[in-house]
Amino acid sequence: MDLFDYMRANNMEKEAPLAARLRPTTLEEVVGQKHIIGRDKLLYRAIRADKISSVIFYGPPGTGKTTLARVIAHTTSAEFTQINATSAGKKDMEEVIGKAKDLRGMYGKKTILFIDEIHRFNKGQQDYLLPFVEDGTVVLIGATTENPYFEVNGALISRSIIFELKPLTREEIKELLIRAVYDKEKGMGSYEAVIDEAALDFLADAAGGDARLALNAVELGVMTTQRSDDGHIHIDLETASECIQKRVIKYDKGGDNHYDTISAFIKSMRGSDPDAAVYYLAKMLYAGESVTFIARRMMICAAEDVGNADPQALSVAVSASLASERVGMPEAQIILAQAAAYIATAPKSNAAVNAIGEAMETVKATGNLPVPPHLQDAHYRGSVKLGRGIGYLYAHDFPNHYVDQQYLPYELSGREFYRPSGNGYEVKIREHMSRIRRESHFCSDNIKADDRKRKGMSV
Repeated sequence: MDLFDYMRANNMEKEAPLAARLRPTTLEEVVGQKHIIGRDKLLYRAIRADKISSVIFYGPPGTGKTTLARVIAHTTSAEFTQINATSAGKKDMEEVIGKAKDLRGMYGKKTILFIDEIHRFNKGQQDYLLPFVEDGTVVLIGATTENPYFEVNGALISRSIIFELKPLTREEIKELLIRAVYDKEKGMGSYEAVIDEAALDFLADAAGGDARLALNAVELGVMTTQRSDDGHIHIDLETASECIQKRVIKYDKGGDNHYDTISAFIKSMRGSDPDAAVYYLAKMLYAGESVTFIARRMMICAAEDVGNADPQALSVAVSASLASERVGMPEAQIILAQAAAYIATAPKSNAAVNAIGEAMETVKATGNLPVPPHLQDAHYRGSVKLGRGIGYLYAHDFPNHYVDQQYLPYELSGREFYRPSGNGYEVKIREHMSRIRRESHFCSDNIKADDRKRKGMSV
């Protein structure tokens, strides 16, 4: 590197965004992610020993995926090459692979290939990499904000270790912000800025675990705030709120945020927490989730988790679905919130879903058991000759409109599938069924006794 190259590189580094300048070059500088880079963890040991194998870093923006790749670049003796899947094509990969083969063949030196946003590669591009990852031509480091099990080829995943990065905690974000404001070497310490505790707390909370978002906000604050009479740039709460106008909701409609949020929504209604249910509903609506999709899941929850403990829950969910489609947003959010709160606060029972589940398993296990003859269709000529419908007892001819007779196939006599819970309306269902069965047995015994007397038999 000549003098001009050095000056150019030095100036570029100084002019880089704060988030880029603050990126650590050693493991000790990394903030957060101790669950994967703590001193006793596999990744920490692999980086320190320069024995890194193919890995995929997966996590939300601003959690340190590129940071960890940069740390590896600064600690490894291998050739480190970086490409971005949003702009790289097959020709770029061919050049990287060609160079990696030369280094390996002539010098025995391995190559680490870091691919940022690897989920942007199509199947063909990912397939191209596979044999070179498999034979060790390159050690792959992929970074993705999307769940790799959805977006990355299974063959590449099977040859890589997946490390999931978590959003940074509030305290970790605050640690980075303090470093950013006061560090004179990599941060903005030369500006003589001061940040209030209230501003720190606000930015740490508003960033939602995204370090880059917080650092960009504090950089904007320092660069645009007038110096005070005391010679310092003061970043107060008002300045901080101006620099981070709106929190970005992390919600990908086709990925795991989508599934995680709808899962939390359903489980909150099932768990009788209307506050959490309405919160997750708001998150989905804010992110533009389909009203139809939300309403469909609510109808399922009403049947699966409330059931006959409150039969009205399903009616409420169906009505909300129809009404929200006809009304549209934004008013539909009121209708959906009403239904979500109703389902969440309704008494719960999964007796119906358990019943159909057990019945399906029984059908699967026992096969095509015959319908009892007295229940078979007798509405055609010749049915009597075949013994169809003979002996059937019409329930409405008996007290309580109930008569005890065999309805299940004889092979399943006595089996129970639907067992009403002790919650809500199912208490009444259980009491009603117990009463009519008890009274039916009593009437049946009296009928049998009278019949025996008429025949001159002992009772």
